[in-house]
Amino acid sequence: MPLHIHDTLRREKRLFEPRDPSRVTLYVCGPTVYDYAHIGNARPPVVFDVLVRLLRRTYEPSGGQVIYARNVTDVDDKINQKAAREGVPIGEVTARYEAAYLEDMARLNVSAPDIAPHVTDHIDAIVGQIQAIVDAGCAYAAEGHVLFDVSSYPAYGALSGRNLDDMIAGARVEVAPYKKNPHDFVLWKPSKADEPSWPSPWGDGRPGWHIECSAMIEKTLGLPIDIHGGGIDLVFPHHENEIAQGVCAHGHAHGDEAHDEYARYWMHNGFLTVDAEKMSKSIGNVLLLHDLVQAMPGEVVRWALLSAHYRQPLDWNQGLLDQSRKNLDRLYGALHRAADIAPDGDQPPAEFLKAVEDDLNTPGAMASLFALSSEIERGMTAGDHAAVARAKGQLIASADILGVLQSDPAEWFSGVDEGLKTEVEGLLADRQAARAEKNWAEADRIRDRLNALNVVVMDGPTGATWRVKG
Repeated sequence: MPLHIHDTLRREKRLFEPRDPSRVTLYVCGPTVYDYAHIGNARPPVVFDVLVRLLRRTYEPSGGQVIYARNVTDVDDKINQKAAREGVPIGEVTARYEAAYLEDMARLNVSAPDIAPHVTDHIDAIVGQIQAIVDAGCAYAAEGHVLFDVSSYPAYGALSGRNLDDMIAGARVEVAPYKKNPHDFVLWKPSKADEPSWPSPWGDGRPGWHIECSAMIEKTLGLPIDIHGGGIDLVFPHHENEIAQGVCAHGHAHGDEAHDEYARYWMHNGFLTVDAEKMSKSIGNVLLLHDLVQAMPGEVVRWALLSAHYRQPLDWNQGLLDQSRKNLDRLYGALHRAADIAPDGDQPPAEFLKAVEDDLNTPGAMASLFALSSEIERGMTAGDHAAVARAKGQLIASADILGVLQSDPAEWFSGVDEGLKTEVEGLLADRQAARAEKNWAEADRIRDRLNALNVVVMDGPTGATWRVKG
């Protein structure tokens, strides 16, 4: 089936039709590099990596180009605070944590974006867009600040479903005296003495958070882009403000479909909790991705992040990780057993594509992987190498879109606990001897022990192999 995605703005699943099939554009909000990313920060890049892989498979074979941009926020209050605490330039902080982020993404098999725009490299574009918004009558300067006038954009609140009049009437925030109304937001602000600063028509300062993405999208991809993605926490105010800025900078504030002048589709992944609680430093349950990928294969983390539909909440817990490891062991086990048989073909089966093209239904796509691994197991048992080769080719092609099964199967299992490995291989040798002697009672005892160890044995023409049960 053709790709359908759920559009946050229109609140429905829509057929994906790029503005120009020869140049498909996607932008996802990336990291603010002041510390290691937590596991919730990893969900968007993994989810949208699957989307990019699918888009490339769909459009690039016919000569199209998919251009994926993921920004890096390298000027921010938290960065300034970190640099001040350490007594180092902000560039030292941002370089350190951007490098760590990219290393962690590589461990998750997340493909590098085509473009990684940095805020500090696009200050001129940001200042230019702010000036365009001011010239359009949608922003005003006050006390060294430039603020967006939300009342100038009638569609404000459309993405988040919030009514502007209700937002203003219900505002419970302390309003700066230079604001015309409580929800006007900063496009430019003066820097403090020890903060990074750039010149502008409104005085030396630095950009507000929201304008950064709007300007970088226009500069690197052009408007409108096809897909804008990010976490559900960014819908308001960040993405709501992005639309307002991007549209008003080009004088489209009062058009009926003004939002289409910025992004054609909006996609947002759901929240991630830890043991059914929101991650919080006060609770002490913030899990750093950098620590997780040191303690286990990155593919286990990636599988866990894709195990629920991307728009649904995902609860992170040890049971999820254990099951993810077992699931991957099952799939790698099938590939390991069929290691000597070359894959036939490089196309996913229809069932897999039907799932993944249905708004990235990764749980359904994973079910297809299990079905293919079962075909491999049956084929190996029956000695049907043609069936094995066909299923193996489909399994590898499907897994490539999900970004899993990227390791050598033998190397994957070399990571099994050495104590377990030694015990299982000893039991298999004893089992072979018992069967040769037709000592069925001993063979049954060994089978029960292997079951207790959560191990499945696969008998083949060249001997027995094993894997941890999935």
